[in-house]
Amino acid sequence: MAALLDLLKTTQVGAALIGLVVLLVLEGLHPFFDLFRERKERGFHLIRNLALGLLNSVVIAVVFAGLWVATAVWADEQGIGLLNVLRDTAGLPGWAHAMGAVLLLDVWTYLWHRMNHRAPFLWRFHRVHHADAQMDVTTASRFHVGEIMLSSALRIPLIVLIGAYAWELVLYETLMFAVVQFHHANLALSPRLDWVLRLVIVTPAMHKVHHSRYQPETDSNYSSLFSWWDRLFRSFRLRTHLEEIELGLDAFDKPEDATLGGLMRMPLRPTKASRSSAETSGDTSM
Repeated sequence: MAALLDLLKTTQVGAALIGLVVLLVLEGLHPFFDLFRERKERGFHLIRNLALGLLNSVVIAVVFAGLWVATAVWADEQGIGLLNVLRDTAGLPGWAHAMGAVLLLDVWTYLWHRMNHRAPFLWRFHRVHHADAQMDVTTASRFHVGEIMLSSALRIPLIVLIGAYAWELVLYETLMFAVVQFHHANLALSPRLDWVLRLVIVTPAMHKVHHSRYQPETDSNYSSLFSWWDRLFRSFRLRTHLEEIELGLDAFDKPEDATLGGLMRMPLRPTKASRSSAETSGDTSM
């Protein structure tokens, strides 16, 4: 099991780096939006976002990764958690245990994301991610360390409730982050390809709507890996003319807001308007 966990962790890092490089190249060849005036501007944007991602990775590795593994091992040994109970009482096979873990972790990610838009305190941290008016693959790494610490701490009781193995958690994180990088990427996919892919996973067309400045669109499409949660929980929304979307947040367009210091201080900034939920439904076609 330890060897499998180490292999998955290595695969996770490798997949993230390969995905970053490949998507950066594709963005340069076939961008959807013309986001940068020059290469230097794109370079600063990349360094700033990846610096936040690196900080978050260090915090997770130093503070939380060991706790997650210890919690998963303890729940396994004690037979605690939904999947472990089903394993011990109903003979749940290993493949079903892994599939169940991925699905349960992903629906939690959906619910947590939605809470980050509904709760004003959580939104203060999450708006660091949404304030990026030049959304590309590096935006997938742009989260405030406060948000990462909160979500990471909540994952400890979640592991116990689900009964997920440590390697299942790494498997989910690998799959999820690959899709997150993909749907943040500044890519121009054909409408047909995007339609086929979003039957299962979140696509750039879905997530561009989520990063719109128009709040009813911002408060939609919360899924991270599988797209069907938005259909199930009635938060799915599309826009016919994606090229008309304006990315970012109106209150955070100043140059100082885009610096590392500005991003770290952003949760402390006052909010002019509350984050009311968007009840208006958009185009719900698949």
